[in-house]
Order: sequence, then structure tokens, then C-alpha cells
Amino acid sequence: LQVDLWQPSSPSHIAEGTAADVRVPQNASRSLLPFLQQANIRYTILISDLQQTIENQTGGRSHRNRRSLSGYNYEVYHSLEEIEDWMHYLNKTYSDLVHMFSVGKSYEGRPLYVLKLGKRSRPYKKAVWIDCGIHAREWIGPAFCQWFVKEALQTYQSDPDMRKMLTQLYFYIMPVFNVDGYHFSWTNDRFWRKTRSKNMRFHCHGVDANRNWKVKWCDEGASLHPCDDTYCGPFPESEPEVKAVAHFLRKHRKQIKAYLSFHAYAQMLLYPYSYKYATIPNFNCVESAAYNAVNALQSAYGVRYRYGPASSTLYVSSGSSMDWAYKNGIPYAFAFELRDTGHFGFLLPETLIKPTCTETMLAVKNITFHLLKKCH
Repeated sequence: LQVDLWQPSSPSHIAEGTAADVRVPQNASRSLLPFLQQANIRYTILISDLQQTIENQTGGRSHRNRRSLSGYNYEVYHSLEEIEDWMHYLNKTYSDLVHMFSVGKSYEGRPLYVLKLGKRSRPYKKAVWIDCGIHAREWIGPAFCQWFVKEALQTYQSDPDMRKMLTQLYFYIMPVFNVDGYHFSWTNDRFWRKTRSKNMRFHCHGVDANRNWKVKWCDEGASLHPCDDTYCGPFPESEPEVKAVAHFLRKHRKQIKAYLSFHAYAQMLLYPYSYKYATIPNFNCVESAAYNAVNALQSAYGVRYRYGPASSTLYVSSGSSMDWAYKNGIPYAFAFELRDTGHFGFLLPETLIKPTCTETMLAVKNITFHLLKKCH
């Protein structure tokens, strides 16, 4: 039986007493369900018609409000083309606060755009790196990155907290890390996760861009098989997207004090280590930042996030961007797993973009202020 594992990302993490979310083709469910009953495995059908749900989300997109960018709708999902147009527009319109640049090119030759956000108030400022969309199908990630930029620009004048953040820090924001995969998830396969690089021997595409970093590369929680969702790649930084971002972060490692990566789904705030069960040296500072961020997030709608080291809170995985950032001297490295916990999975409805982004914004602001106050 071919199933697509949504949660956890690798079969090796399926254990007794844990839940797994799987997607099955319609005809396979006829043999799967009796099998589960026989094996006494409890199951719930979360989405009975996946195709219908996808079409509700992306149908009628082409003629959807393609009004001027000033009327950009942050409460819908946007294609790569729309996001790139939006970035160009901001770069032109808010030149005092926004600087757009590219850190390199993707496997298929697309530019890897980053927005540098902040007041050019002094020559040297600390910075925060934020990336979204390492995994293509996790659409709420890029939606949050855009929301963050919108909030920063719209409330810079009126909100003293935001003004302080943009005056004292730079934010490097990469709305879509895995541009090829994200584009593919719009055009071909809504549940595509990896990059789109070609593997000659296996005719499988893509590498898991969050298993391709040079930190305990291809150890536990990553696969050596090119057709697997958690394939670590032929070597560390084999993916041009990973290589480009790693190069940028290395170059600015003295300036960048926090690394935040946005994923979905699980409702968790994770920090290192991912690849081993061990306590990081600055555990107290990072732990208190996470605790306060999760409480701030909960204050909006009562959504409770679990938080802790990724290895024990989620599962062990090697070669992740968060571990790499931490190992390369960025003291605050976090990975968010945004809504939900499986009811909608990767198909979080557009009506939930606003509440998800609003609560996440509180957590990010909280971490940022923790950073500005020295933690000992």
C-alpha cells in the first residue's frame, strides 16, 4: 500500500502509542481500512475528499483579486509569481525600510529573494533571520512571512514596539526558501515537500532541504534513498538553495543573533538540538525565550503550543537548518511548527491564516525583545 506520510515525516518515527497522519489514494482506502480494523488500529478520517478540499483552496485563482498590489490580500495563499511581484512592489514603495536582494539561484534557476527590513539608523546592527517554505507544501509558512512584513510596515509608525524592533535590528526575511518546490506544489502536486533537483539514477526528484545541512548530515531521521521524503541529498549543501543560504548566514554570522524557521504543522516551538538528546549550553536563555513566546502566542486565541528541544519534543532529525544555525554561532535558533495538529494538516483553510499569523506575530515579537534584553 502506497501511503503519503504527513506526520511524522519519516516511517522510522512511527511508534506504539503515537498518532500518524497518512494520505491514501481513494482506491487504496478500500483495502487499508479493513486492514486497520483487523489489526485493531484505531483511525479517524480527517478529510474524506482531499481533491475537493484542494480545489476549494486554489480554484478560481487566476481571476481572483489581481487588483493593484496596494490592495494585496494577506488572508489568502499566493503563488510564487504573486509573492515575487509583491516583494518587488515593497522594494520600490518602502525604500526607506525595505531592501530586496537575492542570495543566489535555485536548481531551476529562480532567484532566491530576501527582504532586508529595518531602519538604516546606524552602520552596524544586530539582525534576525526568518525563513519560510523550506518544505513546499507547508503553505502557511510563506503566508506568515508575508504577514510579518506587512505588520512591520503598517505598524512601524503607530506601534512603539515595532519601531524599536526596526530601529535596533535588521530582519532578513526569506518568504519562500524552496522556490522550485513551492511553485511545483501550485502547478503539479499540492503535497510536494522537497526541492526539485534531479536524481539521475533513481528518476526521483528533490532533496529534503531541511536534512541537507552540514550538521550530523544524513544520520538519524534522514533517508539515503532519493525517492524518500526525508532524502538528505548526495552530500551536505548539495542543494543550491541550502548552499546559498548557508553561505549568506556564514558571512553574516557575527551580526545575526536569531534564526527563525517556519514550518507546519504540529503547533510547536522547537529549539536545538534536533539531531541528539542533549542540552544546549545557553539552554536557560533559549528555554525562557520559548516559554514566554508560547505564552504570548496563547494569549491571542488560547492556542497552546508545545515547546522544547526538537529531538525530544518532535523527533530526532539530522541535517536541519536550525541545528546548523546554532552550531554556526547563532545563539537563538528556533523552528516553529504552525497550525494545526492534523485536522486540516497541510491544507489549513485560508480563514485560519489571519488568526495563525496574528498569534505567531506575538511569539516572534516576544523572542525579538528577549534578544534585545541581555540574557545571562
